[in-house]
Amino acid sequence: MRVGLTGGIGSGKSTVAALLAAKGAVVVDADAVSRACTAPGGAAIAFIRDTFGDDLIDAKGALDRQKMRELVFQDSTARKRLEAIIHPLVAHEMERDVAVQLAAGASCVVFDIPLLVESAHWRSRLDFILVVDCEAQTQIARVVRRSGLTESEVRGVMATQASRAKRLSAADHVLYNDGLTLDQLEVLTAQIYARFGL
Repeated sequence: MRVGLTGGIGSGKSTVAALLAAKGAVVVDADAVSRACTAPGGAAIAFIRDTFGDDLIDAKGALDRQKMRELVFQDSTARKRLEAIIHPLVAHEMERDVAVQLAAGASCVVFDIPLLVESAHWRSRLDFILVVDCEAQTQIARVVRRSGLTESEVRGVMATQASRAKRLSAADHVLYNDGLTLDQLEVLTAQIYARFGL
């Protein structure tokens, strides 16, 4: 079973991923793979340097995330150019990880992909899409509390993600995570374990 897990920033997607992992799912985290690709010596670094120049590579040889954030906000094409580099590399690495897990006998692999809906190629590779959802104001409050970003910065990140309506329309199942305790979220997550063979 190949499950795509997604949700907007602050939705609680990572918590649901951890709950699924605790029940035996193998979780492959797109953000972690992306960070590895843009770390010093990562597979994306040479391509980023060729596309954006040395200025976007920091002193350690990694992607300079702050400068890239600034560029993306100034240049509407920069995000697409960066994604054209990173998305195929991330997909390839994730598929390689999954092949190893399946060979080891995994029955359920959860692809934790924040930009699942935004990236067209994932739908055909997945058996099921689980969306973790909550109100926009809840997202903002959670992210401000945990990260120290301002409300306007969080809204800026949200504006770069698929709309809530678009995520919901792509879902095979929606887990609504607003006003829940961790125990209540665990109960809701448990209701879908059986569908994933867990």
